[in-house]
Amino acid sequence: MTSPIVRRTSNQSGQSKKSERADSLLLASRRFAAWAAEITLVVTSGLIPFGIGVYANSRSDLNRVPLNPVLVVTERAIARPLALPVSYGIRNVAWPTNILWTIALLAPVTLSWWQLYLLAKTGSTIPKRWLKVRVVNEQGKPPGLGAVVIREGVGRWTVPISIAYLLWRYSFAFPNLGLFTFLSLLMIVGEGIGLPSRRGRRALHDQLAGTYTIDAVLASNKQAQSADGNDRAEENQEGEEFAAVETSQSHNLWRRIQQNPNLTLFGVGLTSMTAVLATLIGTQVYIQIQQSQRATKQINSQQFLELVKPLSPNSGATNEERQTAILAMGGLNDPQSIKFLADLLVSETNPSLLDTIQQALTTVGPQAIPELKNKNQFLVSELESVGSTATKERELRQGRLQRNQRTINKILSVYSGKFEGVDLSSTQLGQSGTPGSSFFNLVLDNLDLSGVKFKSANLNQASFKGSRFRSPGEDGRWDTYDDVIADLSQAQLQQANLTDANLSRVLMNRIDLSRATLNRANLSNARLYDAKLNSTQLVGADLRNAVLEKASLTGADLGDAKLNEANLYAARLGRATAIGTQLSFANLTNTDWQGADLSGAYLDRANLSNANLSATRLAGAVLRSAQMENVNLQNADLSLADLRGANVAGADFKGAILAPSKQDPADQFVQTPDLGSVSAVVQGVDFSQAKNLDAKQLAYICTQGGIHPRCP
Repeated sequence: MTSPIVRRTSNQSGQSKKSERADSLLLASRRFAAWAAEITLVVTSGLIPFGIGVYANSRSDLNRVPLNPVLVVTERAIARPLALPVSYGIRNVAWPTNILWTIALLAPVTLSWWQLYLLAKTGSTIPKRWLKVRVVNEQGKPPGLGAVVIREGVGRWTVPISIAYLLWRYSFAFPNLGLFTFLSLLMIVGEGIGLPSRRGRRALHDQLAGTYTIDAVLASNKQAQSADGNDRAEENQEGEEFAAVETSQSHNLWRRIQQNPNLTLFGVGLTSMTAVLATLIGTQVYIQIQQSQRATKQINSQQFLELVKPLSPNSGATNEERQTAILAMGGLNDPQSIKFLADLLVSETNPSLLDTIQQALTTVGPQAIPELKNKNQFLVSELESVGSTATKERELRQGRLQRNQRTINKILSVYSGKFEGVDLSSTQLGQSGTPGSSFFNLVLDNLDLSGVKFKSANLNQASFKGSRFRSPGEDGRWDTYDDVIADLSQAQLQQANLTDANLSRVLMNRIDLSRATLNRANLSNARLYDAKLNSTQLVGADLRNAVLEKASLTGADLGDAKLNEANLYAARLGRATAIGTQLSFANLTNTDWQGADLSGAYLDRANLSNANLSATRLAGAVLRSAQMENVNLQNADLSLADLRGANVAGADFKGAILAPSKQDPADQFVQTPDLGSVSAVVQGVDFSQAKNLDAKQLAYICTQGGIHPRCP
């Protein structure tokens, strides 16, 4: 009796395929959910300490310390490829912020490696374990650390993000980070969808690492069913066949090499010959370049010796011959000729020859700056050694210094925009302030001075009207990493004129701009840590996001200036004029404004914690939602100020004027905010923890909608 033959019907086959598709979709959704959970854990581990660090940095009662060098290096490493503007120079943060931001950097890295370790040893991370997803190699075992690094580091991240970066970097989208993020997500999702293979669709990262993402529940069920001997033998046979196919594919290249040894030897020989030939050609080119340079130097030396002869004191050459020799020497553009001309500029006394020497050095251009800088510093030291007494010797040395300064001035004027890397640090190009000093005035108006290093240089009373100290760099785009920016840190610019100058993002830490004029200047994102801006004119200047931490602006005029989101932590602004100044969202903690005029200023959402606003005029100022904890408002004029939503806990109101007074006709330029009614000024403001409120102030607060326990 024969056994009946069992055949699957078309309905059973269709149901099987539908079940397989459903299982595949379910596994794909769980894979995506596990991946999203892994990314969320990593990102959250960095965002939480970073956010707490930002909050700690806003607290005024914490000590400030320099930013961790590891964070500075990391910031710059990220900024370069993404074309982000990098933060330069001294940057102080609260001490807990330094620790928290370091944790925010290390935590995601540590968590990522921990997840990779779990994936390598067990085949599952914690999210994958929760969602019953497992990664195995061809033998059904955990993949190991090497395969996991290739799978995650190369396949999942490096390849798709590199493709997205190249498409973004060399397209119209650069430097829009939003489009780069979109492209990166698109590439990562596309890579995760997978490519067809003999075993179904597999993601690129799985194909590169030789791994498979399987359903852990289904795999465990199959293992349980393997107790049946026949089933186990059948599964082993299928596994062996599959492994043989994959192994044959992985060893395909090696077999071809074994089958064609002659072809392999030919390829190795051709590669070796190409390498040897390239080395020989490169060596010959290098030798020829060196010989050419030596020959050029020898020719220049011979020409230099010929040109020096008519310039010797006993040569008997005419002025015309000497002038011709000087101009020819300037055309050599040789280090020894530049040094000779710089020395001759100091020693020569003939006015016509001096003009010719300046012309020759100007022809040389920025290459002459280093030698002129050395001479400048030498002449300054000589002048200081003579003393301040007016003598012939002092006048002689002062004249030499002036000639040097004028030559530098002329080169900077002629070669505008070609100064990247030019170093004029510690150079004397301005007034020293001592009796009988040089009367030279540096004039560099409407020039491109980006890239010049003026660090610790004396530029007092110089004129830079409309000049630019920053350019967009090679990519032609602003606010990218390759922006060419000047360095003015610790420079002296007392009484300098920088009207309409572009100083955006320029490094100016500890600069002295006392009594300088910076009206309408662009100082956005500038670094002015511990800068001196006493009695400086900053009317209409743009200081948005500028760092003015511990800066001194005593008596400065900030009328109509924009200081939105600027950092003025512990800045000194006593007797400053800030009428109509925009200080929204600014960090003004620990600032000293004693006696300042802030009439009509916009201080909404500014942080004024522990600030000193005693005897200030805040008539018509907008202080909506401002942080005013422990602020000193003794004898301040707050008439018509808008305090709605402000936090005044611990604020000292002793002698402060809250009730609006009749407006002085002479103060018509003060624009009071449109409050609708006077009662809206303090309406809803909680004065429960305010200090030194007198009976008159309490009566006003209670009648105008303020909150206080003593209000009826």
